[in-house]
Amino acid sequence: MGVELLASAEALIPRVETELLGWTALELLREVLPKRGDATVIDVCTGSGNLALALAWHEPRTRVWGADLSEQAVALARRNAVHLKLADRVQFRCGDLLTPFDSPEFLAQVDLLVCNPPYISSRKVAGMSDEIVGHEPRLAFDGGPLGIRILQRLINQAPLFLRAGGWLAFEIGLGQGRGIRRRLEKQGGYVDIREVCDKSGEVRALAACARPPRLRSP
Repeated sequence: MGVELLASAEALIPRVETELLGWTALELLREVLPKRGDATVIDVCTGSGNLALALAWHEPRTRVWGADLSEQAVALARRNAVHLKLADRVQFRCGDLLTPFDSPEFLAQVDLLVCNPPYISSRKVAGMSDEIVGHEPRLAFDGGPLGIRILQRLINQAPLFLRAGGWLAFEIGLGQGRGIRRRLEKQGGYVDIREVCDKSGEVRALAACARPPRLRSP
C-alpha cells in the first residue's frame, strides 16, 4: 500500500493477500467516513502493525488501535509507528484477540475491525518449508487443527464491538471462502457480506457489515 515498514523475525512479513485486504478495508473506511466525519479502527493479530499503520497513513481522519498476542510483535509494531511518525494516532496493545478492547470505550463503538489471522492448519504448518517457518513466528501461521480457530472467535466476538453499520474485514486461506461465508451468515450479526478475490478468482478476504439491532415488539 505504498508504506515502508520495518520487518524482523518477531512478526509475519506482509504478503500480497494482506495488501488486498488493506485496500478493501480502506474502501470500507471511506464508505463510513462521510457519514461520521471520523472513524475508530481496530486491527487484531496486528503483527508488525502493517494494516493498522497503512490505514492511518492513508486516512488521517481515523483513530487506530492494534493488538497482538505476541509482546515481540507489539514491540515491532510500536517501532513501525515511530518510524512512520504515526505514534500519536496509532496505539498498540498486547493481548488475546479482542480482549485488550473489552471496555465501554470500544464496545459497540468500532467503525472498522480488521484482522489477518493465522489460518493454516497445525498439520500443514508442521510441513511448511523452513525458509518460511524458520524465519517467521509459528504463532502467525497456526490456526489450530482446522485452521479456523481464530476466525471462528473473531466472527463471534466482532458484533460486540462494531457499531451498527460498522465493518468486519479479514483475510482467509485458499479454499476457506465458502465455509467461512456460511459461518458469517449463520452467526446472524451481519448483513451485506462481500467476497474479495485475488487475480486468480480465489476468495482471499471477506467483509461483513454489522446488522442494526432488531427492534423489540411492544
